[in-house]
Amino acid sequence: MIRKLLIANRGEIACRIIRTARGMGISTVAVYSDADAGALHVEMADEAVHLGGSAPAESYLDGAKIVGAALASGAEAVHPGYGFLSENPEFVEAVEAAGLVFVGPPARAIRQMGLKDAAKRLMAEAGVPVVPGYHGADQMPELLASEAARIGYPVLIKAVAGGGGKGMRLVERAEEFATALVSAQAEARGAFGNADVLVEKFVSRPRHIELQVFGDAHGGAVHLYERDCSLQRRHQKVIEEAPAPGMTEDMRAAMGAAAVRAAKAIGYVGAGTVEFIVDGSDGLRPDGFWFMEMNTRLQVEHPVTEAVTGQDLVEWQLRVASGEPLPLRQQEIPLEGHAFEARVYAEDVPAGFLPATGRLGHLRFSELARNDSGVREGDEISPWYDPMIAKVITHGPSRAVALARLGRALEHTEIGGTVTNIAFLEALSRHEDFAVGRVDTGLIGRDLSALVAEGAPSAAVVVRAALAASGLDGLGADFAGFSLWAPLERMVRLERGGEAFEVGLAVCGPGEIVARFGGQELRCSRGAGGWLIGEAREPGPARRLDGSVVVFAGQPWEFALPDPLARGGEAGATGNIVEAPMPGLLREVLVEPGQAVVRGDRLAVLEAMKMEHALVAQREGVVEAVLVAPGAQVAAHDPLIRLEEEDAEA
Repeated sequence: MIRKLLIANRGEIACRIIRTARGMGISTVAVYSDADAGALHVEMADEAVHLGGSAPAESYLDGAKIVGAALASGAEAVHPGYGFLSENPEFVEAVEAAGLVFVGPPARAIRQMGLKDAAKRLMAEAGVPVVPGYHGADQMPELLASEAARIGYPVLIKAVAGGGGKGMRLVERAEEFATALVSAQAEARGAFGNADVLVEKFVSRPRHIELQVFGDAHGGAVHLYERDCSLQRRHQKVIEEAPAPGMTEDMRAAMGAAAVRAAKAIGYVGAGTVEFIVDGSDGLRPDGFWFMEMNTRLQVEHPVTEAVTGQDLVEWQLRVASGEPLPLRQQEIPLEGHAFEARVYAEDVPAGFLPATGRLGHLRFSELARNDSGVREGDEISPWYDPMIAKVITHGPSRAVALARLGRALEHTEIGGTVTNIAFLEALSRHEDFAVGRVDTGLIGRDLSALVAEGAPSAAVVVRAALAASGLDGLGADFAGFSLWAPLERMVRLERGGEAFEVGLAVCGPGEIVARFGGQELRCSRGAGGWLIGEAREPGPARRLDGSVVVFAGQPWEFALPDPLARGGEAGATGNIVEAPMPGLLREVLVEPGQAVVRGDRLAVLEAMKMEHALVAQREGVVEAVLVAPGAQVAAHDPLIRLEEEDAEA
């Protein structure tokens, strides 16, 4: 058995691995970058080694530094987690060349599954069904266009070395193919250093169902049933579940057998996932699924499989890497109940799911769920890495119970200090089609406007925020103070989304306040269970943060607290300056001084949190100056491009 393990990762997955290793009596070594010097995974590990700068290339992607850290610390094995170097065959070879154990598959298996076109040819030879498409080496645009026509529209262009939706474009008509191809190839070249693509038939009502597989060094291979990952946004998974809604025993047997054949065909060892695209237009049928790709690592969504099987997949990984056979045979693996996982991110959903940063001034998780997280209250969400805050996992005896628990757990997850996608996840958990298991990869896109719509805060929410902002929410509410003839009234100003809210608060006695807002007068009294606002219990707890207050009422309602001493007026908000919406790397500038632009033109490309974001012109005009050169790291609100004054264009 491994006695000392180095975790070549950070955040939630590093913490997850440390917990299991500790339970098995294995000592752990963390690695960290400058940005992660005070991170939770560093605190949890038995020891930690500094790698270098905050940029992944200077730390978590530097395989030589990681191998050196493992040797210097006396670790016997390296667990890659997911992301970073987890599917890098050269890293596997470097680990093994140093005499260390790699907790994962052999380099050969990773290479075989690393390129989608070659992987699909290999799977077809192994008897695994594959989607009709073109997976050849000839990348001439004319040939690719003719192959798309042969396959039949709609088609999907995919980067052969892709992942996470990068280098992927849906093409519904022949006249759109050439533009989509150029765009996909450019993104693939930038993300993976390989512009090659494949072209596949697009399934119009697709479901994404994947099988968790496990192999050992003795030739054994099993599957641990399926996960449905159809709820996606821009090809990124949002909520996953196990088992798949509507799954039949015949379908499960067929998909399980195909997944095990895929694993055995490449001599797979350790945890992996075989992903299938499934035609969900007429129920699940054993002849309606096709191999999409194989992820040669542990998946982010592995906890839902753990919940329904009762198995610890990280423990399985460590035991298999130590040379043990698989802990269970296929017929011994249980499948009980239903489980969901929702990924909670720091992101601005109404602004287009823009990744966000910020300090977590308040963080509380619900006891109704398993909460896998790599952050604590007070931690910073860094612009250097993925902005996931936590995974909220629920389990129940039925799908309905597990989903109800998920909704309640999200409702009682309190995060303050950064915007999050919690309200979006809650809306998804209540979606009518999702509730009854009618899922496909297009569900979010079809109903996006309703899912991201922000309603107005209720009067009770605004008053609750004012109570917290005023200082009367604490002990001060017990002291009425002294005034002649009538209670003194204090005006509290709150701001949210450019809208101002003014609430008058008059203290009438110990724990008794009258709030005036929006033409209403609400008597507020504080008891053991919190505030009563009017005749109803408070909508949710409130927390005062630096410069803001948050009310957790079904979703986080955050209000800014304007500084009353701040000078009024606008600070040059003329619309002439194009700013960075978030910290990131300015990947490209697509315009030059003197160039005329119209509303909607792409001006620059910003790379932030592993995503590329196009910055577009908000009005017609002429570029006066480019203020930042491509390749520069910029902060949120940094000016990037200046347009000429509108009067100057006349």
